[in-house]
Amino acid sequence: MLKSGATKTTSIDYINRNNQKVLGTNGREGTDHNQLSYKLKCLNVSCGYVYGANGSDLFQRKCPRCQGGRPSIEF
Repeated sequence: MLKSGATKTTSIDYINRNNQKVLGTNGREGTDHNQLSYKLKCLNVSCGYVYGANGSDLFQRKCPRCQGGRPSIEF
């Protein structure tokens, strides 16, 4: 079961400025220092890609598939 983080930008249903929606974390370690991995979904109509990102990146994250963002990490 996925859960929200402790901040606004790591909360389930948060949508960042690039139309990426936070789906939550299962507590897996991310790839940045002291970060958890979060599951995101691209809300762009022609995409819908689901991928993983560090909690520290969520506010500015771009989709790896349709926006040229960094590759997904395990979530």
